[in-house]
Amino acid sequence: MTTNVDQLEINKFSELAHRWWDPTSEFRPLHEINPLRLEWINSLAPLAGKNVIDIGCGGGVLTEAMARKGAKVTGIDLSKKALKVADLHSLESGIEVRYKLISAEEMAAQEPGQFDVVTCMEMLEHVPDPASVVRAAAALVKPGGKVFFSTLNRNLKSYLFAVVGAEYVLRMLPRGTHDYGKFITPAELSQFVRSAGLQVDSLKGLTYNPLTKFYSLNNDTDVNYMVACSKPL
Repeated sequence: MTTNVDQLEINKFSELAHRWWDPTSEFRPLHEINPLRLEWINSLAPLAGKNVIDIGCGGGVLTEAMARKGAKVTGIDLSKKALKVADLHSLESGIEVRYKLISAEEMAAQEPGQFDVVTCMEMLEHVPDPASVVRAAAALVKPGGKVFFSTLNRNLKSYLFAVVGAEYVLRMLPRGTHDYGKFITPAELSQFVRSAGLQVDSLKGLTYNPLTKFYSLNNDTDVNYMVACSKPL
């Protein structure tokens, strides 16, 4: 099976893997938004007792947080270094998570329809074919299950905020973290979702205030946004 992966992207995050759980590192924004997105997911798909898969889990920040909510969680990624960090952290924290070095497409072929909830956060803008990942997520979820995506909108504002502002001015992220050309509009992602046999339930924006240095959930999807989907019965 052809792997839908950009090796340069894998290398980029692998080099930073040892800093994944450092809340003052390049991954600080990830730690700061994690409680917001976790509670949003949990409000729409209560995680306790659910079988969950986190696609593109990286070092396992969201993955482990969902397991703390009582879910049985599998985290998949194609970065060996990130998964080693995730696995080590779960051993240290005592939170049980199953991690696998596998692509979303390969996982969908192995375990179709096995998950109540599928999450894929901050990953679609880092692969050559995001629609393929959406199809894999749709294949992994059970009928009646929920799928969650987050990514970056593509417009002038998102370029100024997510690339120029975050990477060059505020230096919240390493330079080169994002490729503006790979950003995905809500309309494009909604089309991927519907083509994969899912329905769009809701969109939610995630914004950062550089003065207060706080993130908040709202209806502003101009830059960072999340999509909740469901698979019809």
